[in-house]
Amino acid sequence: MSCVFCDIASGKIAAEIVWRGDTALAFLDHRPLFPGHVLLIPDQHIETLADLPVSQIPPYFEAAQRLHRAVETALGAQGTFIAINNRVSQSVPHLHTHIVPRRKGDGLKGFFWPRHHYESDDHLRETAAKIRSLMID
Repeated sequence: MSCVFCDIASGKIAAEIVWRGDTALAFLDHRPLFPGHVLLIPDQHIETLADLPVSQIPPYFEAAQRLHRAVETALGAQGTFIAINNRVSQSVPHLHTHIVPRRKGDGLKGFFWPRHHYESDDHLRETAAKIRSLMID
């Protein structure tokens, strides 16, 4: 099964690479939300964030942080939008982090799906407790 991001990482498909590290690379998205929209990917096929080896997490997110700074500064942006989809809405089944330059009034309205509120304060606390219980090492 072919993966367009693996093909970009290997050089089979051309892309405008803006950074390459030991285990990841970043390139301009060919369908950007705004000019300067960068995609950061592991250079090996890894489908979701949960699949990223623990040893690669720190350098991957250090690269995301560096790219955030570079995109913001290079484009004179006021901030960035950084996002990862896992399976749902993941257009390419290969882990990728979007780093998008932002400016006030740019028309990007945060998330494009309806908000669902908690049924009650108890529901909020129960939800937090369920998540918290799974975060114990």
